Amino acid sequence: MSNVEFFLIGYACFVTVISFVHLIRIDAWWIRIWDFPHLQLTVLAAIGLLGWAALSRNTEWPMLLAVGGLLAALLYEGWLIYPFTPLHAKQVKFAGKRAKDDPSEPNRIRILNANVFMDNTKCPDVLKLVEKYQPDVVLILEANQRWKSALEPLENHFPYRILHPLENTYGLLFYSRLPIRHQELRFLIQDDIPSIYAQLEMDSGQRIHFYGIHPMPPSPTEHYRSTERDAELLLVGKEAKNHKEPIIVSGDLNDVAWSHSTRLFQRISGLLDPRIGRGLYNTFHARYFFLRWPLDHVFVSHHFKLRSLRRLPNCGSDHFPILISLIYAPEAVADDVPKPEKDDLQETEEIIERAGES
Repeated sequence: MSNVEFFLIGYACFVTVISFVHLIRIDAWWIRIWDFPHLQLTVLAAIGLLGWAALSRNTEWPMLLAVGGLLAALLYEGWLIYPFTPLHAKQVKFAGKRAKDDPSEPNRIRILNANVFMDNTKCPDVLKLVEKYQPDVVLILEANQRWKSALEPLENHFPYRILHPLENTYGLLFYSRLPIRHQELRFLIQDDIPSIYAQLEMDSGQRIHFYGIHPMPPSPTEHYRSTERDAELLLVGKEAKNHKEPIIVSGDLNDVAWSHSTRLFQRISGLLDPRIGRGLYNTFHARYFFLRWPLDHVFVSHHFKLRSLRRLPNCGSDHFPILISLIYAPEAVADDVPKPEKDDLQETEEIIERAGES
């Protein structure tokens, strides 16, 4: 075999291994980080197959095995990405066309979710976004005291607030035009990682259970494992499952939409992903177009229909903000509300128990 063919075999082995290694149920960061780049791995697998077709076409067993691995990786990556394409049925139904997103609609809630990056100095750009899009609720993540001071003008328009700035990149600021009838600042798993729970009252009088979360990711600079992140998601999911009223979970989950942990969260909570059937809406990394995946999420209960979902322009952060407009529709019924499968409930309890032991 030629040097080119040896290179293709090595390339194929690498791409195949990192495409499937995340299936190992180990929570170490060096395994869990491979949950993220599946869109990129799809491209790499396709490039490998094209390289073989253009440069080799050797069908001897080492090369044939390598090509089989690339083909398996390509099909698997495609299976993961497929739900987030227009080819898939929409999980959250469309609310119908109107001339504009009517702010006077009493059953509408418009949410702006933005991880602003704590060291970012473009605070005025965030204020301009809020002024332009006029959300009912604003969730700001990675907020420290400087960000709280810079965003004080929002307090003139959002009379209800939960403000908890921190200097560890996990501070959060929550602003609401809608009345907050009950609120909690929580530390579900880690003492320095806050989340919020609020009961919001829409203009129609309907109450909504809102969760804002930002768990710590598995990475060499953040946390050596994913257990704490997964446990926080699952605790929220278990609680959400017990509510009969409308539910919204929003935030930077530090997890991707197609990962095992996010799909487990959906099955445990019964919540729906508005991106399914519409697109990926990649929000991270804003500065590198070739390294992007969906880290910022909004999950909703079956009570809602979608008016609009947008990824907004970057404001100096490493995340793009997202804006979602939802309509509370009591008659809304989803065809495929996620439900627990096989050992999901047992796995959930085991993850939560492991996080509590740390």
